[in-house]
Amino acid sequence: MKTAEISMETVGGRTLRVARWRLDMESEHLPVLFFNGIGANIEAVAPLAEALSDRGFIMFDMPGVGGSPDPVVPYNTVTMAWTTTQLLDRFGVDRADVMGISWGGGMAQHFAIQHPGRTRRLILVATSAGMLMVPGNPAALSKMANPRRYVDAAFMAEHFETLYGGALGKASGKGKHMSRLTPPSPRGYLYQLLAMFGWTSAPALPFMRKPTLILMGDDDQIVPLANGKILNSLIPNSELVVMEGGGHLFLLSHEKESVAAIRDFLDAPDGEEFSEAA
Repeated sequence: MKTAEISMETVGGRTLRVARWRLDMESEHLPVLFFNGIGANIEAVAPLAEALSDRGFIMFDMPGVGGSPDPVVPYNTVTMAWTTTQLLDRFGVDRADVMGISWGGGMAQHFAIQHPGRTRRLILVATSAGMLMVPGNPAALSKMANPRRYVDAAFMAEHFETLYGGALGKASGKGKHMSRLTPPSPRGYLYQLLAMFGWTSAPALPFMRKPTLILMGDDDQIVPLANGKILNSLIPNSELVVMEGGGHLFLLSHEKESVAAIRDFLDAPDGEEFSEAA
């Protein structure tokens, strides 16, 4: 990965594989703290970290995912959010712009709610309020829950468009994305699923005042657009941006549009209120 510093860090009693981009670079921008999707390793989102070249970026593999060792005991959103603060302390990051995709969007919401002093702005990508969500296409959800998609290249290739949307399935980015994936361990995948079992942010979101950008695809078979509209209605200072034709991985299929929306949001003056969402 270009410019990324990779290390194994033990924080909060857990050993995690961590990637940092440009944390030592002088910048007028806060770094981005990124929470990945379920079973996804650092490399899957490296293109986004590289595209946001004017600011720092930090992310890590969840226990049992990518290069992080298997978890010894289960974790939940509360314990992992606290562990993340210990990781930020390790690298001298007091405050960050927090971003998450899919499962990681739930973690990003929880981190912002549990640690508001460490969060400036929030970006939620292809995600929901947790258990109170509009379910996706059963065909896509059944394959999403199967870690075989990370292990069996033929299975992934066959079901790629069902899982992630036709836009990326027909694009050149499909092969590059598949080549960056590392299969999670069975325990790591199970514990990541269990961490969100029964969790919802819905009761807390109306009280959260962080400026929030919600990015959704209108062809997402896993987290339908309706979930973004729910988040937009619950979070007072939020904006919903919809990627037309975007599936679950529109960050890759609609990379230029996504990066432009993220930059516009992060670079807006503090205190600026959003207009009514489109």
